[in-house]
Amino acid sequence: MTKIIFFDIDGTLVSFNTHKIPQSTIDAVHKVRQHGVKVWIATGRPMPFINNLEGLEYDGVMCVNGAHCIVRSSDTNGEKEDKIIYSKPVSRDAVIRMIAEQEKTGKAVVYAGKERAILTAPHGIPEELKEVFTLLDLNIPTLYSPQEALTFDVMQVIAFFTQQESCHIMNDVLTDCNETRWHPSFADCVAKGTDKAAGMDKVIEYYGFDLSETMAFGDGGNDITMLRHAGIGVAMGNANDDVKAAADVVTSTVDDDGVARILQML
Repeated sequence: MTKIIFFDIDGTLVSFNTHKIPQSTIDAVHKVRQHGVKVWIATGRPMPFINNLEGLEYDGVMCVNGAHCIVRSSDTNGEKEDKIIYSKPVSRDAVIRMIAEQEKTGKAVVYAGKERAILTAPHGIPEELKEVFTLLDLNIPTLYSPQEALTFDVMQVIAFFTQQESCHIMNDVLTDCNETRWHPSFADCVAKGTDKAAGMDKVIEYYGFDLSETMAFGDGGNDITMLRHAGIGVAMGNANDDVKAAADVVTSTVDDDGVARILQML
């Protein structure tokens, strides 16, 4: 029996075409929650970039690919309070090395914390960064000097480097980080040992659920570990073949009611 479901955001809950959650998804999620199933967001986005869940009911957020897990709970006045159950920032040494790399190469990097995200781009904002933020329907963060990243806990390094540059960056710069990609222009880098599967384990430990009681939906490369790990992994129809291969079930696309089609079977 499924007791908790983890949902990726972009391309899973939210359409890249409309930048909205289909009403069928909102209704289906509402129905499963009425039956006592916990609903968690499982996203590569940092908290400052989660701005597109209007109308959706959910119990918690596992953001920055599992490095930061927050339970939404109600206080006595009925207002929502967040309870952090797990948080593993990127090491300060890794951030220092990334800043040094930027000073040499001018690479654009977004440093994302728990409450703020800053853009650093010593040689100017590249076109590929603008394209990604347009794709996600996000405003480009305020531009700062890279040194500003040392003033807060960095939960995620969103670094604009190519797959060909990955060997150097991950082996020489972000040596204690994991790299995941869902777009060729950049990588989401979080503390090593952290991914969506590891984040799932922290959440189900909190509730006392078994892994067999979990379900997960995703469409991107950063969802693969989660889909393999879950009791039932569901790949969206718009996912790449490697993501579909990691899942137990492949549904239709986000724009063709892919989430609702599966939840209606529960």
